[in-house]
Amino acid sequence: MIPRRHAIALATLLAGTPLAYAQAKPIRLIVPYPAGGPLDAMARALAERAKDALGTVVVENKPGAGGNIGADAAAKAAPDGHTIVMGAVATHAINPWLYAKMPYDALRDFTPLTLVARVPNVLVMNVETARRLGIASVADLVAYARRNPGRLNYGSGSNGSAGHLAGEMFKAQAGVFMVHIPYAGGAAAQLALLSGQVDLTFDNLASAAANIRAGKLLALAVTTDKRSGAMPDVPTIAEAGRGLGLDRFQVDTWFGLFGPAHLAPDVTQRLNRAFVDALGSPEVKARAATMMAETSPTTPGQFAEFVRAEHAKYGPVVKASGAKLQ
Repeated sequence: MIPRRHAIALATLLAGTPLAYAQAKPIRLIVPYPAGGPLDAMARALAERAKDALGTVVVENKPGAGGNIGADAAAKAAPDGHTIVMGAVATHAINPWLYAKMPYDALRDFTPLTLVARVPNVLVMNVETARRLGIASVADLVAYARRNPGRLNYGSGSNGSAGHLAGEMFKAQAGVFMVHIPYAGGAAAQLALLSGQVDLTFDNLASAAANIRAGKLLALAVTTDKRSGAMPDVPTIAEAGRGLGLDRFQVDTWFGLFGPAHLAPDVTQRLNRAFVDALGSPEVKARAATMMAETSPTTPGQFAEFVRAEHAKYGPVVKASGAKLQ
């Protein structure tokens, strides 16, 4: 039997270790979207890989209101490190401008932990439409749109979606007008593009890749600031649109981990270290690769700065789009 003073000393020592921290209470990782999606899959891969450092990490799906319900649950949780959320460009950069009423403040009510991944989007056209209009590049597209204002249209998964806002940003920077046609989800928008009902979309690269490779869609450019390793021959819009007002164009679908505001610095660092290590593992990198993305670990400070910049970037874009949700 361990003497009482030795037991107290042992308990004190263990209290400072990640293992004791983990065993005290499971960590709840909220995914503010339905099960089975890319964020859910990535969250589950991270939860499995981080358990050695943090113990049990339970993934909980809380979808609704474009991700706001799940994000709000994390914002209102106790700041003890046992509730975190997989936030995204929607929950922390777009929704604050899109929704008339928000249940949380995207900048003040969270502690950024680390960016997880950035997923490329791609500007694609129906191949037959592109051939008929003589469009083979971003420069051709801009030239045609400037000569024929309102003749081109583009589809998206909904008003205020990433694809919609990418189109609005493209229009504003290139000085062109194209008609936006919203659909009930990304799959419906892609079908409309393949059938020739719409001329172009700003689609998720992983979603569009099979049809690009099959020759059904023409990939004009990726929307990220760097070329995608999955399709290195496809230029960025900034590259392809140099001199056309698109030199600084950059849009992607990103997601990362947040805790509630006022997390203690040592808890923040502990969570950051555990998930950054997990993001470096072969299993998690492989999961990201299925989305044609690369893991993007950061420090909490770097992620906070990134989120602030993204939040500021989307304000004027959402306003210009005219999209608004209750």
